[in-house]
Amino acid sequence: MLERDEYVEQAHFFRILGDRLPESFPLQELMGQLRFELLATTKLPLAVDFMATELRHSGRMSPAMKRLGHYFTPYQTYIVEAAEDERGRFDLRVAIEILHHEAKYRAETPTPQGLFMYQFETLSRNRLRYDRGLGAIAQDPIYDQAWREWILMVRRQIGIVDFADMLFVRSQEYLRRRTRPGHPPPEPEKPLLFAEKEGRIAWANREKDPMYLFAALQRHLGYPKPPRLKRVDETLQLIPQMLRRMERLEVRVKLLEEEAREGIDITKFYGDGPEVQEIAGPPPG
Repeated sequence: MLERDEYVEQAHFFRILGDRLPESFPLQELMGQLRFELLATTKLPLAVDFMATELRHSGRMSPAMKRLGHYFTPYQTYIVEAAEDERGRFDLRVAIEILHHEAKYRAETPTPQGLFMYQFETLSRNRLRYDRGLGAIAQDPIYDQAWREWILMVRRQIGIVDFADMLFVRSQEYLRRRTRPGHPPPEPEKPLLFAEKEGRIAWANREKDPMYLFAALQRHLGYPKPPRLKRVDETLQLIPQMLRRMERLEVRVKLLEEEAREGIDITKFYGDGPEVQEIAGPPPG
């Protein structure tokens, strides 16, 4: 885990980068400008320089982030790599927003439970590959050995076993339900990773869409919410489009009126060359 200052600067870097991307500036120039806005006492300016250099040579940032494995987590690298994949539909703007919110959460008081649910929901919402995504999540330094084993188990059983059930059996609520009245709770077969509240919410969302589980955890326990791609406001283009259509209708109405009165004089659509003068005849007077 890095120091808090590093995550604060990462959140600032990804936020500014996401705000300026829609302005159609080259990504290399943006990173070169942002390098001077970052705190010089952190290691992020050096990482930005390295990524900008790789971006100029290969047009991608993920190879540089992969070589900076001591600074960027494998999950961060995978998100950028998925956004740079030409065969995928994952937008780079969404990837930058995901990294911004993740770094912001890490700079506060992150917990393995909240961070995992955030990372797993980003994979689900953006239809990224569970195999590679969960493998990258398991290598995050915030998770201990018990967490890594459970995450890899989720990677093997996702799509076969309900995710809510996998969460429930590793919670204190599962242990409480197995305890007989008047008897001490039994020893858990594997380490418990979630508290009683998470187990109750998982029990209530069994055999349902996992999105309902994520939303309930965010409402009741304050888990971080992944960002969503904002739809482009098309109402700003409606008035110009309507004006162009009205102009075309006016031209058509004028042509119809001319045809109804005397017929359409096509010579006025010609240029001023001699061929037009022969067709139109000598000027009047």
